[in-house]
Amino acid sequence: MCSVVGYVGSGYSRAFVMEGLARLEYRGYDSAGYACLHPENKQIMYAKATGRLQNLEKKFTQLSIDGHIGIGHTRWATHGVATEVNAHPHFDCQKKISIVHNGIIENHHDLKEQLVQSGHVFHSDTDSEVIAHLLEAHLFSHKTFNAALVDLVGKLEGAFAFVGIIQDMPDAMVLVRKRSPLCIGIGDGQMYVASDIQAFAGKTSKIVFLPDESFALLRKDTIEIYDFSGKPLPISIQEINLDVAFCKKLGHDHFMLKEIYEQKGAIYDTVNSLRSSSSRIWEQMGITSKQAKELRSLSLVGCGTSWHAGCIAKFFFESICKIPTQVFLASEFRYMDFFPQEKSLHIAISQSGETADTLETIRMLNPMGLTTTALTNVASSTMVREASGFLLTQAGPEIAVASTKAFTTQLTALYWLANRLALEKGIIDIKQMEQAEEDLFVAAEILENSIENYKIPIVQGLSKKYSEYARCIFLGRHISYPFALEAALKLKEISYIFSQAYPAGELKHGPLALVDENTPVFVFSHQNEVIYKKLVSNAEETKSRKGKIIAFAFEDQKELIRLADQVFIFPKVNPLLGPLAMTGLMQFLSYQIAKELKCSIDKPRNLAKSVTVE
Repeated sequence: MCSVVGYVGSGYSRAFVMEGLARLEYRGYDSAGYACLHPENKQIMYAKATGRLQNLEKKFTQLSIDGHIGIGHTRWATHGVATEVNAHPHFDCQKKISIVHNGIIENHHDLKEQLVQSGHVFHSDTDSEVIAHLLEAHLFSHKTFNAALVDLVGKLEGAFAFVGIIQDMPDAMVLVRKRSPLCIGIGDGQMYVASDIQAFAGKTSKIVFLPDESFALLRKDTIEIYDFSGKPLPISIQEINLDVAFCKKLGHDHFMLKEIYEQKGAIYDTVNSLRSSSSRIWEQMGITSKQAKELRSLSLVGCGTSWHAGCIAKFFFESICKIPTQVFLASEFRYMDFFPQEKSLHIAISQSGETADTLETIRMLNPMGLTTTALTNVASSTMVREASGFLLTQAGPEIAVASTKAFTTQLTALYWLANRLALEKGIIDIKQMEQAEEDLFVAAEILENSIENYKIPIVQGLSKKYSEYARCIFLGRHISYPFALEAALKLKEISYIFSQAYPAGELKHGPLALVDENTPVFVFSHQNEVIYKKLVSNAEETKSRKGKIIAFAFEDQKELIRLADQVFIFPKVNPLLGPLAMTGLMQFLSYQIAKELKCSIDKPRNLAKSVTVE
């Protein structure tokens, strides 16, 4: 969840490190730090600050530190509160070694106890400081650097990526990766390091992804990579074109607003990309056409918004291609009893392709000989490299912590896949497949048009009105229930208003006790007549308890429209795409409420974007 950035080269490091950290700050923003070697005496110089990266920038007005080799870090706190002492970089006893770290050292308590007993003095509450002291001890006790690294990585347990600079090796940087992303950008007489390739945009297109369970020595013009036993590994350079425009708001107040408005285009791009790869889609996903036809079960695995997308997609697969589908929270999946099934496919859903819990499910399933497909937005991600196959969305980089276009493009890809499986099985024909793609385009148009239709009343009064409530309830039925879960998540994570979603039919089994005149109740409708009538009954129950109803309804749903204190009306779409059509307005309303409350919308408190720790 933290970001690490490094530079070694003929130039100076601080400008690149700080720019890279700014691009990756969505991965953590509790504190930040920078360290470098003095260009002449090679001593380590550093600065740290709590809070946002701009607080570190302010320190450089008084501390003029820079060097040809440097590392930086923005932190999402796991071990120890957000203080300058706990901020990275961390050091050994003599401050001749400095490291920045992403991940968790699971056995740090035992290692720290051993190091303290041998005379090491610790200053922070973090697990990360252990790395610097352990490296100090092993460099002292081993004759070669490689032997010291092999011993070091053998003692560390957990998932981690760290970068270090060493005073006695002033021209080199050490990189270590185990189950946490780390990559190298190759420049002209300079090398870049980061936990995400977005840091390299505008700098280089030549990328090396450090293999899992490997370490590297990086100099300005050479790369040496070794596995954890010390065996040299080949260097694989990939050409990846990176767009620097992603890191600009392009006139919007926040990245989240920009990304809300990018959704229609992202949906179109995703459909067109999938359509163009339709003839080779099974090979890309890691299965054969025969296996696709014979699939008996699907498992969808994800976290947070990706899990909600999976819960909605369950209705796609079971309704369209008649495949029984289970949806799992990745954080729970590995700790449940698991019963492998023949002719099954496991789809791991992640915006970044680096989500730790979801990645670990792939690593659990692969040795069992089960087929895993990564559904992600990042073609170069670890999940794409490690799964049996992949399915890519075309959302483009998403900077705001609260997911918007990643969610809608995941729904798009999963709906398309359900129809493509139905085509393969002979359940639908090619004309119906083309209609499904057209239905996605229609939903995308409605998604954007609904924002424009209701923008003025939301901005001019509704956002203020609903920002004054302390809690909200979200209700849905059938496919609109998991959408209610996503809507509640969106509001709570950016506005900090307590929001809870329930299946509407469960209202009378307990949650109705929460309803009063001070509790807005959001009701997400459905186009199925039977389900709709049940939702109207639930709305009646709410109204009779003085609840304030905000209804997301479809045209001609007069009963729900009449009951609502506030209603947003949508044109009818394919019933399975109702959530997709309603998503943009739901996100926009949450955004405006958070803006009314002056919340930190792009970087909500306590959260980070790419969750690379379990």
